[in-house]
Amino acid sequence: MKISKKESQRILKLIETEKEKGNIVFNTIGGLMTVRLDDFIKQPVDGILYDLNRQELTSEAFLTDSKWINDYAVALVIRKLYDIVRSKAR
Repeated sequence: MKISKKESQRILKLIETEKEKGNIVFNTIGGLMTVRLDDFIKQPVDGILYDLNRQELTSEAFLTDSKWINDYAVALVIRKLYDIVRSKAR
């Protein structure tokens, strides 16, 4: 879905404002959602990837857009970092 430059600027400002508060903004089927980053990363890795729309299977659904390659890599990196952080927390 394409959004206008004006709307993109509005969203960017929102993201930057929320970042300063320790929050993240992500897009959901119901629209933009804001959540504390510290709370967001406490959920299981599958929940993180689902909320960010970056599950490997989701990436594979966009094989005609080369962006899927990096999206897939992002999912793998998030999984690995999640495992590292969780193993050190024990």
